[in-house]
Amino acid sequence: MRILAVLAVLCVACPAAAAPHDRTERLLGELADAPGPSGYEEAVRRVMVRELTPLAEKITYDGVGSVIAQHGASGPKVMLDAHMDELGGMVRRVTPTGFLSMQMLGGWLDQALPDQRWIIIGRKGPVHAVTGIRDVHVVPADERTRVFSRDSLYLDVGARNAAEVAALGISPGDPVVPDSPFVALPGGRYLGKAWDDRVGCAVVIEALRRLRASGHPNQLYVAATVQEEIGLRGARTAADLIKPDIGIAIEGGIAGDSPGRSPEETQAVLGGGPGLFLYDSSTLPNRRFVTLVGDVAMAKDIPLQRDLVQGYGDDSAAIQATAGGVPTINLVVPARYTHAHNGIIDRADFDRTVDLVVALIQRLDAPTVARLRNFAPNR
Repeated sequence: MRILAVLAVLCVACPAAAAPHDRTERLLGELADAPGPSGYEEAVRRVMVRELTPLAEKITYDGVGSVIAQHGASGPKVMLDAHMDELGGMVRRVTPTGFLSMQMLGGWLDQALPDQRWIIIGRKGPVHAVTGIRDVHVVPADERTRVFSRDSLYLDVGARNAAEVAALGISPGDPVVPDSPFVALPGGRYLGKAWDDRVGCAVVIEALRRLRASGHPNQLYVAATVQEEIGLRGARTAADLIKPDIGIAIEGGIAGDSPGRSPEETQAVLGGGPGLFLYDSSTLPNRRFVTLVGDVAMAKDIPLQRDLVQGYGDDSAAIQATAGGVPTINLVVPARYTHAHNGIIDRADFDRTVDLVVALIQRLDAPTVARLRNFAPNR
């Protein structure tokens, strides 16, 4: 009994931590596991609509499938964006011997593709597949370190011929997604696919949940957009409908804390807090908005990682170029190994990003937004 009492006291005294399988963890796992390559976001859209509907005053859609949840009827129009699609592919052709070629969707590295498991979403349901790889016993020595082109890879579903592939309900155009189930790792870190940008999808849901309870001075439009990975398409069409005064994109960032990385690639680390992009290859953020984010983070004692990343694009670029020009920023939850089958995020980074987004939107009243949008020279 004495041991049990001591354990009970110790448990009460433990610092606050995410409870196993709490609501947020379950949401992150469901979003990560949902199949949703560009143009095939249906499963993710169902989750987003289910979660956003009780929090919003109105749910609408653009003409390509983005979800727009509105809360608040007065004040500046704030567009809070996260994209639903992930890297994936589609079946291109079926060979007579039952193999399938694949059209990649999004910015894959060729070295991330061989010997990986995939799921094909056919008309009869999901079908498991693998991208084959040549056996080391027959590969010549001078080819063993070579990266093979994606065009040389084929999906293997175990079929003997094209008729067996058809019997599985597979045909050209069917979507293909990584087969990489969500796993909660020790220390509050999560392993899964599609953190770019399912982690952003979870951020905007949790931010709206809190803003609905606490209030905010805006017309808030939470946009879960489509086809970001193939050209930022849904962000543009959603922004065309919203006509925002201000835009905030939430993304999966790029952590540079794994071995072999150069600090010039990225300096963000897991557990270091939310990130703010000062530059990427698609957009430059509004400088006053960048300053405001820093001020809010400091006031709320939220660590903020500022970064510049080349070879990266995000929805804020599309939002920025609509409605005559929109001040935008891109906030990120750092992630390791994006644009591959498996990535890792830190729960503390997620929670702090939600804290920052909520505090920032509460600051975006009409005078503040007017200052961000004012480019008249000082006299």
